[in-house]
Order: sequence, then structure tokens, then C-alpha cells
Amino acid sequence: MEHQDGLGPAVSAEGGLGQEERVVRDSAFVDALSAELGKVLVGQNAMLERLLIGLLGNGHILLEGVPGLAKTLAIKSLAQAFEADFSRIQFTPDLLPSDLIGTQIYNVQNHSFEVKKGPVFAHFVLADEINRAPAKVQSALLEAMQEKQITIGDQTFPLPRPFLVLATQNPLEQEGTYPLPEAQLDRFLLKTVIDYPSLEEEREIVRRQINDEPLPIRPVVGLQTLEQAKQSIRNVYLDAKIETYILDLVQATRHPERYKLQRLQPLIACGASPRASINLAKAARVLAFIRHRSFVIPEDVRNIAGDVLRHRIALTYEAEAENIKAQNIIDDLLHSVEVP
Repeated sequence: MEHQDGLGPAVSAEGGLGQEERVVRDSAFVDALSAELGKVLVGQNAMLERLLIGLLGNGHILLEGVPGLAKTLAIKSLAQAFEADFSRIQFTPDLLPSDLIGTQIYNVQNHSFEVKKGPVFAHFVLADEINRAPAKVQSALLEAMQEKQITIGDQTFPLPRPFLVLATQNPLEQEGTYPLPEAQLDRFLLKTVIDYPSLEEEREIVRRQINDEPLPIRPVVGLQTLEQAKQSIRNVYLDAKIETYILDLVQATRHPERYKLQRLQPLIACGASPRASINLAKAARVLAFIRHRSFVIPEDVRNIAGDVLRHRIALTYEAEAENIKAQNIIDDLLHSVEVP
């Protein structure tokens, strides 16, 4: 496929449509979806945008925020808008892997074992407070998230498509929790931090809750439309200069001294993995698509960089002692690495 000026594609073969027109056509459902979800959600536009990035980018999302910020409501409403299966799993210290993925049950009538599938067999899975379950339960999600399949006994079962895991964790309470290991954190496409609503948004939330009956969410997007959108995203143009910018950002987390960021060297114990480069490019393309563009601009990368990198940068004890967070490191990178 040829491109114009190194930024956007020229004419595609499909019906004589240019790539820009095709993206506008295939991404039109985003506006209808946002309008439908707006019936029950006030604000939180960034969270909804991240949910769509995970869904369209075949990734998973870790949401961090205090209780009451509509995390559960958001993913449940999203599943209803897609007419997809939704499953909510409350992670607790006594949860077992079989409670998550399923198990084999002996049938006394025919003297054989039968598989009973667990709640992970759904299009949208909410792993609520994932850090409250021990490592053996957390790791039970690894195969599902990476391979999109589950093994029970000697049988392997594919998971439904699409398959999106939205895991939440509370940043306030640390007693009785089991921090996610780095290997599992790296499986999440994005880690999104949810903040409190603004004053006016909270006013609207209160008014809706005390005065109005909740409006039902109608299915407005079919799964076939979703698959068509994924095909269209593959043709969103990523310029070589944007690609280099993505690689520079990730490289700067490993070798900050090469980017005149020597001050960050004693603060970073381990930089981001190659998954960060892959997922930053993937998320930037999806973000451009959601915003009805057929090409990625630097602002797409900068907008999503925090969500892709914050759980992939390991900090030293010195950084923790100085109360420096991963987001502070990312802000320095975005300020210092040259933008194309």
C-alpha cells in the first residue's frame, strides 16, 4: 500500500475508498457506543477510551482506583452495548484456580469425568480486586490472557472472541493483598489510573442516582462490526519517525544516560520490556482509529504512553525513598525525548 507524504495512506482497493474514508466508516460505531454508555456513565471518558483500546487491540487492562469510580459499571455496560457475555469474579484470599477456570466433575451415572467451565469463559471478564487472591489464582489467568485458551485436565478449550480481562486493584489497602508479579503485570496492555470525577460531574452523578431510574443499555454494536474494525486498524499508518519515537521512549527507560537523562539512572531498577514497544505502537494505532484518523500522530503516543509504561518500569529503593513514582519518570521521558 502506498502512502501520501509519509503520513496517510493513498487509495485502498476496497470499493475505491481512501483509507481515511474507510477508517471513518469503520470507526463510526465509537460515537454511537459513547452515546449509549453516556446514559449510565458520567465523565470517565478516558477510562472508556482505554477500554476500547484494550478491546480493539486484543489486550487486557489493569484499572487502579479507589472504590466507587464506576469501574464495574463501565465494563458491564460495555458488554451490554456489544451484546456480549459478561462475568464478574471477586478475587479473595480463599479463591482457588478451579473457581476461576473450571474443573472436572465426576458423573456417577456414566462413570466419567465431565468438565464444568468456570466464569472466565466470557467475552468480558471483570477480575475485581485481583491483588486480593494469592499467586496461584493470579497465574491461572496467565494462560487465558496470553493464549486465549484454558486447559482443564488434559483438555484445552478456546475462549470466546473477543476476550477482554479488566482487572481492578485498590491502591489504598495493602493489608491482605498479594502484589502482582512483574511477569503478570507485563501481560496487561494498559494500566490505567482512575481519578475522582470533577465537581460538576459528581453533581450530575448524584442527581441521576437520586432522581432518575437507570436507563437500560441497548446493544448498539455487533461482534462482526468489532472484527471489521480490527481489520481496519491494521491499515492505520504508523510512520517510521513515529516508530522511532516509540522505540526511543522505551529505550530511554533502559538507558536514560543515552538521552541526557543521567539523573534517572539511579531511580530505575529495570526498564520496560519489548512488550512495551509493541503495545505502545498497537495502542497508538487504536487510539488514532478511535479518533477517526487513518494515521498515528505523536500526540497519540504521548497520550497513551503513561498507561503502557507505568507498570513496566521497576523503581529502585532510592526512588521509593524519595517518593518518586513511575509516572514521574514517564513525564521526564516525554519532556526530554525528541518528538518527531
